[in-house]
Amino acid sequence: MSRIGRKPIPIPKGVSVTLSGRTVKVKGPKGELSFELLPNIDVELTDEHIKVTRREDDKKTRAFHGLTRAMLNNLVTGVTTGFEKDLEIVGVGYRAQMQGQKLVLNLGYSNPVEYVPPKGITVTTDGPTKIKVSGIDKQTVGQVAAIIRSFRAPEPYKGKGIRYVGEVVKRKTGKASAK
Repeated sequence: MSRIGRKPIPIPKGVSVTLSGRTVKVKGPKGELSFELLPNIDVELTDEHIKVTRREDDKKTRAFHGLTRAMLNNLVTGVTTGFEKDLEIVGVGYRAQMQGQKLVLNLGYSNPVEYVPPKGITVTTDGPTKIKVSGIDKQTVGQVAAIIRSFRAPEPYKGKGIRYVGEVVKRKTGKASAK
């Protein structure tokens, strides 16, 4: 049996979980999220926890078992505490600023890059080189952070670009001079 899939998901106070058909809805202090159950996966709800079970034991269903448990756990975590990703900008003259809901990035291109985050995602700048992406949906927060990073991914020679906080960029040596 799946080690992750068989762990029950505790439901904190202030969070309500409802099952209607094959859709699980989780409502909490930060908002509401839903998840469509995968085939051959069932959910048992009690007052204190959510338990994920599977009907069959084939390879695909076993994989979906752990996935479903992880997705439901992310829903519960998202509506209680939320998720955030921190990015940092490295490079001379590279900077970020918010203009209303729009993120404006000066990344060495001839024109600034403008990005409007999707609904439900908050992007803030803590100084000209720090960007914080936050929201209740883990997948969307990660996707928005990846999109922002892709505007100028860190390059291996000087390390300039947008990177996640704590990301290690593997550096390369430059051209060897001929003697």
